Amino acid sequence: MEQKINDKYGTLYLCATPIGNLEDMTPRALRMLQEADLIAAEDTRHTLQLLNHFDIKGRLVRYDEHSKEKQGAYLLEQLLEGKSIALVSDAGFPGIADPGEALAHDAIAQGVRVVPVPGANAALCALIASGLPTYPFFFGGFLPKSKRNRREQLELWQHIPATMILYEAPHRIVEVLKDILACWGDRPLAAARELTKLHEEFYRGTVSGCLSWLEENSPRGEFCLVLGAGDGKAATEEQQLEPLDEVRRLMAEGVDKKSALAQVAKKRKIPKRELYNQLISEGEEINND
Repeated sequence: MEQKINDKYGTLYLCATPIGNLEDMTPRALRMLQEADLIAAEDTRHTLQLLNHFDIKGRLVRYDEHSKEKQGAYLLEQLLEGKSIALVSDAGFPGIADPGEALAHDAIAQGVRVVPVPGANAALCALIASGLPTYPFFFGGFLPKSKRNRREQLELWQHIPATMILYEAPHRIVEVLKDILACWGDRPLAAARELTKLHEEFYRGTVSGCLSWLEENSPRGEFCLVLGAGDGKAATEEQQLEPLDEVRRLMAEGVDKKSALAQVAKKRKIPKRELYNQLISEGEEINND
């Protein structure tokens, strides 16, 4: 259904902020922050530093993952009353791997004008300087924190025929790269950290090479990973199944438990003991050895 804009409502400005270097703040974004009735920010303390640097006085309100339901309703109410709001994230574009997506969606659904105010973006900065094909590309954001969910997500994206872009925190980067290596193999990789900052650094090589590089270069700062494309093969019916469901399917076909666990573990590159423990944790002690 076509969404119609109500000119009586205010405007939601999605303002990009620097990802490191303050010189990347655009004149237009500065003007929007100066003119907006409200400035909604992920971390008000962080954004206040930005505003103070540019001598901007504005009414700052918190809008983050923990407050998005309550604050989202309040901000939408302000927009419907005709107020203008500048939405910012801690760095880069609001709405990319942050709660700004929800506010933009709700504002559009109500007929509020939503205006992007361009600027710096970590994913695109890393992509264009990666040395890998820049199109098509797939942005996956942050992978799940738990190993099991992360492996399942990686398997789902394994064959996508596009350059892959992921974000990752420094304290998880090594385990994430190990999971990527196990699920996707040793793909070409560019790992960017401290983008636009004084100590900006790129590793360009392979997943295994990056793991070796990190042994000598302690991870610091948020990482942006750019990986080579998948082979484009469609996932088979078995690949679409959860690993435990595949074990159950094999057993229903008459394969004994040990063989079923071994087959799925080998194919999915998951330790057999890990699969068995998952069965136990779900109360499925199976006795058909």
